[in-house]
Amino acid sequence: MIESPQNEKLKLVRKLRERKHREREDLFATEGEDLLEAGLAAGALPRFVLVAAGSGLEGEEVEPKLLAEVSSLGSGTRAIAVWPMRWTESPTTPCFYLHGVGDPGNVGTIIRTVDAIIGNSVVLGVDSADPFSPKAVRASMGSLFSQPPTKADFEATPKPRVAFVPHGGEELDTLAGAATICLGAEREGLPEEVLAGCERRVTIPLRAGGPDSLNVAAAAAIAAQRISSLAMEEAQPDA
Repeated sequence: MIESPQNEKLKLVRKLRERKHREREDLFATEGEDLLEAGLAAGALPRFVLVAAGSGLEGEEVEPKLLAEVSSLGSGTRAIAVWPMRWTESPTTPCFYLHGVGDPGNVGTIIRTVDAIIGNSVVLGVDSADPFSPKAVRASMGSLFSQPPTKADFEATPKPRVAFVPHGGEELDTLAGAATICLGAEREGLPEEVLAGCERRVTIPLRAGGPDSLNVAAAAAIAAQRISSLAMEEAQPDA
C-alpha cells in the first residue's frame, strides 16, 4: 500500500494537473469510478490505477488521506487512473470544429454532447482548451474515451463547412449536408479567416428582447440535435 506522499505515482498525478506536464508525459488522469469504468469499457488501458485503501476497488491501494490530497476534486475520490492520451487521426463527419473555445468545461461538454447525439468527432483548433484537463475530462463524462477528439487546423477540416454566427445567418436546416460545423467562443465568435473558408453561415434564432448570444456548448447541442433530426428525416421512406 502507498503510504508516502513522495511516492512517484502520486507525484505524477499532481503534475498531470498542468497542461505542460500532460503534454510532456502524453498522459492524463481521471478521478472516480464512473470515468474509470468508461475508459475500460472503451478499451483504453490505464498506465496505473490508484484506489483508496479499504474501498474494495481494483487497483493499487493508497492511504485514503493521501489519495484525497492529490485529487483535484474538493471532496476527494476513491479512484484515480492515469491514461495515455488518445486522439483521432481524422474526424468522422459531420464533425464539430472549435476555434478559440478556451473554457475546458465547454470543450468537455461539447465532446459529450456530440458523442451522445450524433456519435461523431470534435476537432480542437487554435486556442481551444485542452480536452485532457481535469475540468474537461469530468465534463466529457467518458466520451473522451469513446469519441477521442481530433487536433487540427481549420484548413484540415473537410468541406463543405458551415459557420455559426450570432446574426444574419441562414436557418438551421442549412446544416444538411455539412461536413464541418464551426463554432467559436461566445464573446469573440469566429475570426474572419475562418468565416471566409466556410461555404455557409447559420444563426440560431433567439427571442426578441432576450440575451443576444448563446453559450457555445448550448449552440453545439442545438446544432447536433438538428443534424440528427435532418438525418432521421432523410432516412425515412417516402409516404
